[in-house]
Amino acid sequence: MVASSELPKTSQPAVGVFLEAYDRLGANGDTIISIHMTSGMSGTYASACAAAEMSSSNVQVIDSQMISQALGFQVIEAARMAKEGSTVEHIKARMKEILDHSTLFVVVETLENLIKGGRIGKAAGLLGTILKIKPIAMLQNGVYSPVAKVRTSSQIVKTLIERFEQDVKDKIVRGVGISHANNLPLAQRMQQEIARFTSAPVRICTTTPIISTHTGPGAIGFCYYAE
Repeated sequence: MVASSELPKTSQPAVGVFLEAYDRLGANGDTIISIHMTSGMSGTYASACAAAEMSSSNVQVIDSQMISQALGFQVIEAARMAKEGSTVEHIKARMKEILDHSTLFVVVETLENLIKGGRIGKAAGLLGTILKIKPIAMLQNGVYSPVAKVRTSSQIVKTLIERFEQDVKDKIVRGVGISHANNLPLAQRMQQEIARFTSAPVRICTTTPIISTHTGPGAIGFCYYAE
């Protein structure tokens, strides 16, 4: 991707793929809860909804309005509740509660992939590259909203940790995740700072190829869930 002037193409699964899976998984009469990344950034949710309408199975499709590990907060809790025998409506209500208490930030280390993908103009991208700007965005209502612009890794950590401290004050931290695109040192630095405010485990993982295609190398996704 670094050497190419164009990015790889990404696409959601076809409706037929969902339909086959729904019919197969629901053949025994089980209800299916299908949780997906935000519809504000992908057509996956729409494809899943179309397949659910066509399927002979009872399928409940949920727009998580999140991505990455913040999506995982909902999926893991839904799986736990299903295993314990919770009703579909109870699980769906709990997913909404988790969403309302989840926060996700994305920091882009380089603007190159955003320029290549047409998500920012070349002029703005060139200026940002010259100034070494690292934009910080927050996922709100399923779409990215700019929060700040910084220039150094220290400013990234300072900005994110200050917001984390404010958001989790007097709350129980249920989950923390850091996803990175080949930027483990920054992720580990964040992990150390987070430990000052909570004993909750911080899960660090490499981001998926689809997300890193758009964010580029060095990007960091920082998410947490506190009630």
